[in-house]
Amino acid sequence: MEPSGTPESTTHLDYDYKSFMCENPTFTFASFSITILYSLVFLLSLLGNSLVLWVLVKYESLESLTNVFILNLCLSDLVFSFLLPLWALVYHWGWVLGDFFCKLFNMIFCISLYSSILFLTIMTIHRYLSVVSPLSSLRVHTFRCRVLVTAAVWAASILSSIPDTIFHKVFHHPEPSSEPSQCDYSELKWYLASVYQHIVFFLLSMGIILFCYVEILRTLFRSRSKRHHRTVRLILTIVLAHFISWAPYNLVLFLQTLLKLDIIQGCVFHWQLDYALVICRDFAFSHCCFNPVLYVFVGVKFRRHLKRLLRHFWLCRAQAPSSSPVPPSPGSFLYEGASFY
Repeated sequence: MEPSGTPESTTHLDYDYKSFMCENPTFTFASFSITILYSLVFLLSLLGNSLVLWVLVKYESLESLTNVFILNLCLSDLVFSFLLPLWALVYHWGWVLGDFFCKLFNMIFCISLYSSILFLTIMTIHRYLSVVSPLSSLRVHTFRCRVLVTAAVWAASILSSIPDTIFHKVFHHPEPSSEPSQCDYSELKWYLASVYQHIVFFLLSMGIILFCYVEILRTLFRSRSKRHHRTVRLILTIVLAHFISWAPYNLVLFLQTLLKLDIIQGCVFHWQLDYALVICRDFAFSHCCFNPVLYVFVGVKFRRHLKRLLRHFWLCRAQAPSSSPVPPSPGSFLYEGASFY
């Protein structure tokens, strides 16, 4: 939503004037945090989500709709994490890739962002139907349904990214200036529209998720199914992690819109909001490496698969020099139900 790190207003002269009047030392702090943190998050996300994808595809059943959602959630996180190194480079050297890649960068960013929100929401709705009304969810486990739901989510994410794609452009500063070029919104109104769209998207999805979990918990209090409890616990943990990561960032973005509209004024507030934006943005963007950790600590089956996988990998390395490798024991990796909890 703001690849240059500092969304600008309709005229850059107005924005530069305000920045000059309220100049503060956040750049050094932001540069350090972005360079170190984004590189670390990228590596952790690449390792963790790739491992989750491997376990899902190789050892789990993709006939489970929830497993399909988790697989696509991993893809969303991987796509998002691949943007982080470029984000760090842009923050230091400005935008040097031209107008086309400026639009493409923001399009990919929005697609990964909206797809993760949509997949979490649909995962919760699916779990709500499975727990509260099991008979109504029987027809959704067909291959055609899995393909249609997945395609619909990605299509909706692409459509939601169109405004950000269209209304981003590269701004070049006048020749005497040493300021780097920036990929930003062409006008203030498009920045405001993007922020409000994301906030409405976020609040609507969280409202649906909250309703579903209230009904799920009411049903589970009358049920003794441990499998349902494990399933709900994993999805609830993923949703809570998403909310805790993105809610502060959305709040700060909303406050920024008030600052840009001059509803809130003052350099002290401007400085505080700049620091808050850096911290909340870094925490929100780190979310792409959180889910694999949650699967390890909450997902019983995933933890079991991971132990077997590491043991199998260690045995393969230990027996690599041998000319007669020992065949794997039968039943080492078995499907244990429909989804990996």
